[in-house]
Amino acid sequence: MKALVLKKDGLRFEAGYPAPEPADGEALVRVRLAGICATDLELARGYMGFTGVPGHEFVGVVESGGEGLDGRRVVGEINCACGSCEYCGAGLGRHCPERSVLGIMGRDGAFAEYLALPRENLRTLPDGISDTEAVFLEPLAAACEILEQLDIGAEDSVLILGDGRLGLLVAQVLALRTTSLLAIGRHPGKLALLARRGIATATVAPARERFDVVVDCTGAADGLEKAMALVRPRGAIVLKTTVAGDRRLDLNRLVIDEVTLIGSRCGPFEPAMEALARGMVDTETLVSMIYPLEEGAEAFDHAREPGALKVLLKP
Repeated sequence: MKALVLKKDGLRFEAGYPAPEPADGEALVRVRLAGICATDLELARGYMGFTGVPGHEFVGVVESGGEGLDGRRVVGEINCACGSCEYCGAGLGRHCPERSVLGIMGRDGAFAEYLALPRENLRTLPDGISDTEAVFLEPLAAACEILEQLDIGAEDSVLILGDGRLGLLVAQVLALRTTSLLAIGRHPGKLALLARRGIATATVAPARERFDVVVDCTGAADGLEKAMALVRPRGAIVLKTTVAGDRRLDLNRLVIDEVTLIGSRCGPFEPAMEALARGMVDTETLVSMIYPLEEGAEAFDHAREPGALKVLLKP
């Protein structure tokens, strides 16, 4: 099959990459669209030491093994748990120590013609959600996870750091909960997309103002340091950034101000799907370009450009 493959010497397109062979309980999915996210860009820089087919944001059609799902359009939960350890028994399959993660750890991903996932990971799509909307469901679910972890009220002041692909989704999701939200970024064109939805934006953090909740979506090694300077005492920082690089950081502020630090990763698909179906979140304007899989290297270059929004791959 055709696939975009990450090797130690970089990304390359391969026309004859082995197709996945689904294990018991898994379905074979034909990929229709896949999205490049910040994690994929970090993987290409060496994050996680991953080699194989990257990509975890996708929409596809079940080809076989679906047991009633064959022919259905689907998206998928990316964590593939063992189902038998104490973490899985406690409902923490996303943190199963034996798990593989689609296109990130131990499992080939979505930048290919086909992928394999456990049937229990698949979520069927209503007809009202288009492919270009559905490909955002995994990162949109990650944005919704913040509301699973924090009880944000209408009067809580919230700051979003970063106007990248995830930051724009997080801002839209949290704006549904609070009336006091500000998104800070470096790209006026991106921030304008939020401003058109009535969300306050800025290119510089307000002087001397501190927030109840600060969400780091910068994708930068210094994102947490910036968040620490902007959160109020006994406030909360939500860390959405993963980076390949290292950085020394003085954590004394967290202790002195008694700040809660929350790591936040994957999230629930159901509220994300509802938000899309009801038009509560706009994703269509976040697509920069759709590339054929054969031009995957060029697509990655595009996704790295300052100001780029979501770049998609079409097998």
